[in-house]
Amino acid sequence: MRRRPGRNRRPVALTGTPGTGKSAVAARLRDLRTVEVDALAVRWGLARGPAGRRTVDLPAMVRRARRPGSLRDVDVVVGHLAHLLPLRDVVVLRCRPDQLGRRLRSAARGTAAERRENALSEALDGILLEAVGRGRRVAEVDTTDRTVAEIAREVRRRLARRRGTRHARVRWLSDRRVTDHLLDPPR
Repeated sequence: MRRRPGRNRRPVALTGTPGTGKSAVAARLRDLRTVEVDALAVRWGLARGPAGRRTVDLPAMVRRARRPGSLRDVDVVVGHLAHLLPLRDVVVLRCRPDQLGRRLRSAARGTAAERRENALSEALDGILLEAVGRGRRVAEVDTTDRTVAEIAREVRRRLARRRGTRHARVRWLSDRRVTDHLLDPPR
């Protein structure tokens, strides 16, 4: 019997700013047991509101995730809040903020103000800093100008290795395209 990848291993958080490709990449990790934070909150009875506007009780989710066996059927927890759960290993998907804004705009996700806020959060390493600040092993994967298949292969390599922290490789604010975009964003 072939062992499934990830079996008997702790789950990994796959996180990033909205629009970086988390759900698309997770869909490519077919042999791994993935779950979105939102679906996990619903399963545990810790979500309120309709899909798309659902709120989760994050402190209660953290407590529940700490219970032995609570994530035994999960290899990867996916979502922009996944890094806030008590998971040792985190993969943060990154995307150059000007491209992130275009992705969100073309997918009609959020308002112009929300898209700008996401681009700014990405430029300032918001999710990365939250993950690193919790003492986790963190790896970054730049999704800019890459296909979902390429990104999924790299994420799979990172999941297999689970080595020490590899971050601070992506520095958006040193890229003139990013600073130009932040100073004069499209409407």
